[in-house]
Amino acid sequence: APLEVLRGAKMGKVLKSGNVVIVLRGRYAGRKGVIVKSFDDGKDDRKFGHALVVGVDRYPRKITRAMGKKKQAKRNKLKPFVKTINYSHLMPTRYKLDITDALTTALKGGAEGAVSTERESLTKARKEVKKILEERYTTQDEVARKFSSKDKGARAKAERYATGVNYFFKKLRF
Repeated sequence: APLEVLRGAKMGKVLKSGNVVIVLRGRYAGRKGVIVKSFDDGKDDRKFGHALVVGVDRYPRKITRAMGKKKQAKRNKLKPFVKTINYSHLMPTRYKLDITDALTTALKGGAEGAVSTERESLTKARKEVKKILEERYTTQDEVARKFSSKDKGARAKAERYATGVNYFFKKLRF
């Protein structure tokens, strides 16, 4: 009897919007990304489960207090990627990122919100994503401080997102 109950049970969705993932295959293998939009059942051109992923191709470098403002600004730069990736090539992590709303508006291409494949629109989208990610990277301490004075529940949520941001912007070492 318990087996019949399990067969009818639905599995929880793991690859949701806002989840930080690690890309396992292809050009961006070993890079971290965040799911902007997921397509569980596929679409016309891709009949498999896939997700629109925005990630970091070149990570920001370490800065120290002794470095000048100019050098710090240069080392804070990153290179993003925007790609539609098959679910089987993504490994979910326990971390979440709170900038998916901004990324979704930056990537609006059509009614579905997916990026069109035209070269100009892709480079324009990548530039928008770069601005959003660099801004979030440089202001991560300020965002954490803003929520620290709020109630306990808001503080816990802010800390969870802060750890996600710290994890997302660090290069994966293996």
